[in-house]
Amino acid sequence: MKILFLGDIVGKGGRRAVKKVLPTWREKYQPDFVIANGENLAHGAGVTEKTIAEMTEVGIDAFTSGNHIFQNKQGVDVLNNKESNIIRPANYPPGAPGIGWKIFPVRTKKILLVNLIGRVFFKDDYDCPFRVADDILEETKSEKPDVIFVDMHMEATSEAKALGFHLDGRVSAVVGTHTHVPTADERVLSGGTAYITDVGMAGPQDSVIGAKKEVVTEQFLTQLPFKYDVEEEGVCEVNGVVVEIGAKGKAKKIERVHEEVEV
Repeated sequence: MKILFLGDIVGKGGRRAVKKVLPTWREKYQPDFVIANGENLAHGAGVTEKTIAEMTEVGIDAFTSGNHIFQNKQGVDVLNNKESNIIRPANYPPGAPGIGWKIFPVRTKKILLVNLIGRVFFKDDYDCPFRVADDILEETKSEKPDVIFVDMHMEATSEAKALGFHLDGRVSAVVGTHTHVPTADERVLSGGTAYITDVGMAGPQDSVIGAKKEVVTEQFLTQLPFKYDVEEEGVCEVNGVVVEIGAKGKAKKIERVHEEVEV
């Protein structure tokens, strides 16, 4: 099985770029399933029914998310919809809207998609992603998923690396999101798990992780509060990984993919 995963899609610019790039990538790489992190779909802050539907229509089968998922009130309704194809980090405390993992059927196969969030450098008090991952694997054992794909939404590279090794051999892939900056450490770990610390983003290249560079630079200079204003035009980059998975859910290959388009 071949899975294409896209990094955080940021606002209108990111959505426009994905619309241009994804049809070509689907034809080129022939993925069986396409996943994207969608926590920044709606102007960089959460999701709406409209933005999820827009990206689903262009060919994304499922969405993960992260700490920004609850910034748009519509996101709560989307997460609470049992038919929705988006999940939120599983290690949010009990009572948070939505679910942290879901099994998606792909022809005769089952893909278990898991979303986790890190604790290092985050201000919120999440449950332990390592122990929650262990619990999910135990809980879903009877389902016998053919592929287990994990999106780890993390700030610290050390935490991401540690989680990758913790899950090596037990899941098919562990890919990082959140920083919007792609790392060059993609590889298949010794136990057969595909790994990368951060996939990167789909968003404006001439920006600070998706936001207008002038606004963010001013905040660093003055230390005054600022509004996260997303850049929507210009050259956008789309970053992702293609993961090939073989027998017994073991990864055979992970490849970074990147394209730049004008929007």
